[in-house]
Amino acid sequence: MQIASTPTIHLGALEVQFLVNAEDSHGAATVFECLVPAGAKVPAPHSHDGFEETVYGLEGVLTFTVDGHGREIGPGDAMCIRRGQAHHFVNQGAADAKFLSVATPGIFGPTYFEEIRDVLIASAGGPPNIAALSAVMRRHGLTPA
Repeated sequence: MQIASTPTIHLGALEVQFLVNAEDSHGAATVFECLVPAGAKVPAPHSHDGFEETVYGLEGVLTFTVDGHGREIGPGDAMCIRRGQAHHFVNQGAADAKFLSVATPGIFGPTYFEEIRDVLIASAGGPPNIAALSAVMRRHGLTPA
């Protein structure tokens, strides 16, 4: 069985593409690639209430901060972010970076990123509506830190 990926979701310069949706894995996992441009600081620090996230570096280097401790993730590096651990990442390098993310169980999907994108678009280039972003995060099992 071949699983079709979803269209790329653009969040400003950030790009997210889901490779495995919850329906594809019977809810066991979702898998997506994330392209993070050089100099990007995303997302807002947060934790996950109902899933673990394992990240695997594909290109470039990202600095993930988990519970206040920074760790660089480059090609071939991996780490698991457990439920409840506050985290975020930045690309401090001069090159774009890409990582693969596996969320288990598969309760986190493309709809989250599409809703975040819509809030950012609604800001029309101005500051985003923080209350609306927080509402989207909470609706999808993320807690802003």
